[in-house]
Amino acid sequence: MRIIDSIPHESMTISIFQMNDKYQVRFEAGPMEQIFKFLVEDVKSVENLKTKIDAAFIEATRKRFNDMFMQMRAMEL
Repeated sequence: MRIIDSIPHESMTISIFQMNDKYQVRFEAGPMEQIFKFLVEDVKSVENLKTKIDAAFIEATRKRFNDMFMQMRAMEL
């Protein structure tokens, strides 16, 4: 697996990896991460993949991180 690109964001690290026939988009925020896998044949190119990772997709991912954080915090009590 090798990193092939990234998407700039102010509060998350968004990295794009390629391994075999898949692109993996990794979102990292603090101690948490989310990975989305896409078949190369479905998205055709990294540029096309980056258009799919739009503001709405990123915002939904950020909200999921918030839910994950709240769940993790609840375990600490």
